[in-house]
Order: sequence, then structure tokens, then C-alpha cells
Amino acid sequence: MAATVMGCDEAASPNTQARPVRTLAVGGSAEGETVSLTGQVRAKDQVSLAFRLDGRMIERSIRVGDVVSPGQVVARLDANNQQNALRTAQANLASAQAVLTQARLTYQRQEQLSKGGWATRARFDEAVQSLRSAEAQVESAQAQLHTAQDQLSYTVLSADGAGAVTAVGAEPGEVIRAGQMVVEVARQGGRDAVFDVSEQIIRTSPRDVPVEIALTDDPKVRATGRVREVAPQADSVTRTFQVKVEIMDPPEAMHLGSTVTGKIRLAPPPGIEVPASALTEANAGPAVWVVDPQSQTVSLRRVDVLRYDQAMVVISGGLETGELVVTAGVHALRPGQKVRLSGAAS
Repeated sequence: MAATVMGCDEAASPNTQARPVRTLAVGGSAEGETVSLTGQVRAKDQVSLAFRLDGRMIERSIRVGDVVSPGQVVARLDANNQQNALRTAQANLASAQAVLTQARLTYQRQEQLSKGGWATRARFDEAVQSLRSAEAQVESAQAQLHTAQDQLSYTVLSADGAGAVTAVGAEPGEVIRAGQMVVEVARQGGRDAVFDVSEQIIRTSPRDVPVEIALTDDPKVRATGRVREVAPQADSVTRTFQVKVEIMDPPEAMHLGSTVTGKIRLAPPPGIEVPASALTEANAGPAVWVVDPQSQTVSLRRVDVLRYDQAMVVISGGLETGELVVTAGVHALRPGQKVRLSGAAS
């Protein structure tokens, strides 16, 4: 009986028993990581309408959400000063034209007298000079009149294209400066999904990559986009780059201002992808168990990890294609232990 028990113990000894493990044959290069970003739908063309003059705004006929058409009046300035300047320019032009008429008549008389020998050459030259001076004064007065007319027209702000008003920057009664935004109009047409992207993604993402876009609150509403514009400089506060993605055939549900999620696949990293369950630790560093197919034993090998994920890790050094890596039971192994492959994959 004692001999039988001792024989059973030797058969069950961990030094001789092969431990079943699950392995994976290391394949080719890793796949690119999928990155998700949150952005906002904006109009492809968005303009800020502003006056060209300083003045007090007396009227703004539209509000946020209104749809404007080309040529529609948006706002008006107090135009009393411009109207007075226009009347002054008109009076100056009339005066200059009267002087020109008088100078032209004087020239014609001096021309006839000069031909008959009744006038001196100096009087004729003086008439010619007076006529030319009067013509120049009329041209100057006409230019001043055109300027005054333009200044008066600048007191009326009109929409230069169809679109929806997304913001207002001034209220009636305010004194505003030239160039100050009065209304912001999102023009009808294309739409962009705008994202704030980190420098690392900008550096590692492939060029002209398609972007999968979906509404955040309703992922069933989807569209495809193409990168249209990348900011050349990072934001001074967030240190991210603004990326505009043109939405191809945007669904009606993707309204302006909607929150969307964009997904892209980055370029494949230079490494080998293995399951995260294969990773263990050796000498305070990452390691994996490698199976020797000849002796059916395992050895612990240090590796360099490029990227961690919940399911997979990317190994950048320490493994070769075709080697067998233990993917299950790694915490119960020791160097040189015999193993039995269970569910090996290639």
C-alpha cells in the first residue's frame, strides 16, 4: 500500500506533469488603433456680417434662428451724418458744374476772338487754363459725390447670401465700431464636423482617411466624411488642432450645432499584436511566456510594449513572427516547465 501511494505521488509531481496551456502563434503586424472623437456640426461657410462704418445702430430686423435671403436688410445705422455729407457733395458738384459752364463759354468766345485777331494769345491761354481747371473740379466733385453715396449705402447692412442666423453681436441702440460682428450667418450648403484633435493623432493618422460620423445621441444616424481642413497652429489654451471634416450627403437629422462622434483608424504601428492575457511581469518589466516546440517547455522573455489596450497589446521588440506565446495560465508557470498545448492557434 505504501509503495502504491508513493507511486501515485510521483505521477502527480509538478516536476513531471505537463501543464495544459492555451497558446497563440505570433502573426504579422498589428492593426491600426480606432480613435473616437467628439465634435460639433457647423456650416461649411460661416460669415460674420458687419458695418463698414462706426455709428449707432437703430434697427436690427432679424434674430437668432431666422433664415435670410440674398439682399435682405439685416440692420441699419443712424444715417444723418452720411445724408448731410451727400447733400454737401451734391451742392459742390452743382457749383463746380456751373463754374465749368462759365469757363466753357469764356473759352469759346476767346477762341473766336483769337481766330479773328481781336484777342491776344495770353487771354486765350488763360481761358484754356480756366476751362481745364473747371473740368478737374467737376471730376473731383463727382468723386466726392460717389464717396458720399457709398458712405450712405454702408449704413444699411444686407445679407450677401442665403443662410440661417446663428448668433448676434449687437442690439439696436448700441454704438458699434466698423467691423464689429452684428450677425453671424451659416450659409446654406455643405456642413462640416469640427473636432479638436491632439498632436499625436495628427502626427500618426494617415492622409485623406475616411471618417465615420454618427450623432452622439442617436448612433443610427450616420454619415461619411473627408478631412477638409487642418489648422496649421495649435490652440494656445487646449494645445489641440481644429480639424474640419466635410460631411458627405449629411442626413437631415444632423442639424447645425449637433454633437457628433467621429471615428478613424490610425496607421498600423510597427509591432506585433498579442492578447493582453499573454502579458505578465519579470524583473519589474513586461514579459511573455514563449513555448519551445521541440522540448515543449516554456521560458520567460522580456518584451517591449508599444501600446496597451483592454483586449490586445502591441509588442515592438522581443518576439519573432511564428513563435508560440502562452495566452492563458501565465501566472501558474515557471521557467523550464513542460506544457501541453491546448487549443493552440496559428
